[in-house]
Amino acid sequence: MSTRPIFINPRRIGVSSLRLGAFYTVASVELGNTTAKCILTSTNLKTAEIFVIEKEIVLTRGIRSVVPTESVFGRTMTGIELSQESVAELVATLISSVVSRARMSIEGDLHFVVRSTGITAGFERPEEIGTIVKALADGCLLVGVPPKKMTASLAPNNLPPSLRDYTWLQRVHFDGAIASSLPPANTEIVANEMEGELVTAGIKGAAKSTDIDFRNPVMTLDFGTTLAGRVTDDGHPYAKTIGSFAGLAGAIPDALARGALLPENPLGCVMDLSENKRSKAEATQDEVDAVHEYIRVERVTPGTKRFGTVPVNAEAADESGVVLIGVDAGTDGSRLADLEILGRGIVEANGISYLLRLIDEVQARTAQRIVSLAEEEGLLHPNTSLGLTGRGITTGEKPSIIASTLESKDGKHWMGNRDLIFVEDGLALGAAVAGRCMNSMGTRTNPMGGRKGDGCIMGARMKRQRHHQSKR
Repeated sequence: MSTRPIFINPRRIGVSSLRLGAFYTVASVELGNTTAKCILTSTNLKTAEIFVIEKEIVLTRGIRSVVPTESVFGRTMTGIELSQESVAELVATLISSVVSRARMSIEGDLHFVVRSTGITAGFERPEEIGTIVKALADGCLLVGVPPKKMTASLAPNNLPPSLRDYTWLQRVHFDGAIASSLPPANTEIVANEMEGELVTAGIKGAAKSTDIDFRNPVMTLDFGTTLAGRVTDDGHPYAKTIGSFAGLAGAIPDALARGALLPENPLGCVMDLSENKRSKAEATQDEVDAVHEYIRVERVTPGTKRFGTVPVNAEAADESGVVLIGVDAGTDGSRLADLEILGRGIVEANGISYLLRLIDEVQARTAQRIVSLAEEEGLLHPNTSLGLTGRGITTGEKPSIIASTLESKDGKHWMGNRDLIFVEDGLALGAAVAGRCMNSMGTRTNPMGGRKGDGCIMGARMKRQRHHQSKR
């Protein structure tokens, strides 16, 4: 039985190769609490493998200040103020930089753009996140991305001639399912719901470059600064979303790291310590326990409006048949300051390299607690696969620790019974998948949709859509 982590880092591809084959190129524009990114990916429409072309990543704290003539409409978790104009300018700069470096043309080479954000701290309700998504769209428009490259096509003629032979729009239309998973009936369960949808699709897409059948049922977790992800059932042809996640993820190790950086860097994060080597000595369980005394992992109950700084709608989750699991430090991040103090003490006693190792063990424990709770809530099938992405879970020794220690509730090693994969840039890969799904570009010979072991679901999709149309 192997305990070696399976880590998928998409292969790179050059623009010259794209112009020789059938490729679908997508830009993922991501505004997070810690980083802002534009990642260009392209999918081979014959094999379904996703490649990375180029990426631009900056720290969100470097965004220009809001000027007096602008209105603040959001804040990062560390309090960086945002205006629609400042966000649009940042996005425009990111897209221009990455497209230029890739030697591509927005008009001729870029087929689609997907926008997403994990910034939710300045909002009261999940639906308010749309204001940031609009600001991201404004940035796309500033650099000449036309609206048609940000919305689903309704007919093959809306696509470039080179892509029309690879679309199924003449037979099926986009009905909301991404990688054969339907969103919850009420999509306003968590403010960063779209991130959960994209990382689920992205991890499925990443697995196409391996021999792992990472199709429904699945559980996915994105450990960015905040937590996102989903659990799906084994429905056919589309799975239902039966679990969702919200709260803090990378923000917890960031707080421990910030303690080591204070007072010089009050906006610091783990990335500021990344040049330091990790200690080879394992952290003691007592120290891991000490950190986890501040961390809550629990089902979000009705009446809760915010969990781990993220606006949630627990009532909508219940109405949709979705179990919402949250991670917090205290109540709404109230114990993050205590984690800063704890982190500073650890560094003073044992050094930064030891803190980094402790962080790896803390995050592995958090992943175990989330998985255990999901299993207790009845969300996991015997063949549910687990996929993890995000800087708060794929860096350092975290994948190795999780691969060797993660257990099911019966005490059996997870990898002895189920698949476990780690994926770099899961959100961006999800944008690539979403772009294809929105334009009905499935690959029948190497399907991403459906259940493990099943064939292509195209026929079942067509039958389902005909049935729905006949009832109108």
